[in-house]
Amino acid sequence: MSDCIQLLSALKNGTYDQALAALYALDGSARRLDEARARCVHTVETFAARYGAGAQGAALFSGPGRTEIGGNHTDHQHGHVLCGSVDLDMLACAAPNGLHVVRIQSEGYPVLEIDLNDLAPRKKEENTSAALVRGVAAKIKESGYELSGFDACATSTVLSGSGLSSSAAYETLVGNIFNHFCCRDELDPVAIAKIGQYAENVYFGKPCGLMDQMGSSVGACVAIDFNDPSDPVVERVDYDFTRSGHVLCIVDTCSSHGDLTDDYAAVTREMGAVAACFGKKVLRDVPRQHFRSALGVVRRECGDRAVLRAMHYYDDDSRAVQEAQALKDGDFGRFLALVNASGRSSGLHLQNTWSISDPRRQAIPVVLAVAQELLDGTGAARVHGGGFAGTIQAWVPEDKLSLFKSGMEALLGQGKCHVLHIRPQGGCVVAE
Repeated sequence: MSDCIQLLSALKNGTYDQALAALYALDGSARRLDEARARCVHTVETFAARYGAGAQGAALFSGPGRTEIGGNHTDHQHGHVLCGSVDLDMLACAAPNGLHVVRIQSEGYPVLEIDLNDLAPRKKEENTSAALVRGVAAKIKESGYELSGFDACATSTVLSGSGLSSSAAYETLVGNIFNHFCCRDELDPVAIAKIGQYAENVYFGKPCGLMDQMGSSVGACVAIDFNDPSDPVVERVDYDFTRSGHVLCIVDTCSSHGDLTDDYAAVTREMGAVAACFGKKVLRDVPRQHFRSALGVVRRECGDRAVLRAMHYYDDDSRAVQEAQALKDGDFGRFLALVNASGRSSGLHLQNTWSISDPRRQAIPVVLAVAQELLDGTGAARVHGGGFAGTIQAWVPEDKLSLFKSGMEALLGQGKCHVLHIRPQGGCVVAE
């Protein structure tokens, strides 16, 4: 059982360099390893300054962001998705405090304090970190574990508004801390993901699916089948993206997700309306051939946009499965072709690259057009996440990365093109 002094010594003398390289220096860069080690040291030193260097049981925990790789708007129709954890994460130093209180100091924010004797949902806490901590704690207690308090200092590199799911990263981080201190590390990554989804649905007030939490908690590239959302089938796809000859970029289009609730809701509503034509709630339960044979009826009852969005669901649901298989087969060229096809379908059929409420603003199509020019027939690019605003995802050949990054930032500004890596591990104890 370490205290902060011992943990700092081990970090500084390189004891955890191999573990840090596996999480943060996936390109083998010595500079990135140095930066990761310095960030860990800073996090432990911040904890020691606030809670004392002698805190017993001090450990470092990580909850990574996630990126959607395949299956755009397929999860809410109980379809297939492909996602992965990335090397941007929420990192925390934490230690038991002997109290029945959780205290978390996130860098740049006031201390969050949760009384573990009071775990009922609070309406006023919706959309806050407090709701997520309280919800995770409540679900773990409901699972039969005795809770105990801890102190933590956390920092984050997960980009705000990037579609990398900072809320899932936070849920995964907190879930792993509770798991280590209260559950003897008995909860597996899938269980922690479900606990995070519960906290987000019931306490945070967001009716999300399970893709974000799975991508963060399980780690690496993950194929998920949501046919039974309460018990999804999860399969790790162990492909080494560092050997693909391509780099993953997430590009901030400088467009806001504000006031887009109706746009997002319309996708689910219209797909659901098509399913309802066949007496079903979701498209997964409507065979493709039944849908295609009744196109005339569906157009009259639901409208053409709903029909096109349903077409996107069927095609992208299949593509997500094919993308996973292409990676298993080591066929990255096939994978890129499928990513590009998904992007075209999102724009033409799903229609989630700009908001109909403000047709003058079409940042995602503009950025995608410039990205395609820069890629010049190589790589792949598509809308990232829910769409309508936010970010795009691009797979860029290594020899074009400098040109691509400079071209994107000439259009959007410095720091808007982020180079990421799919990391092989999800939520975890980094060092103890």
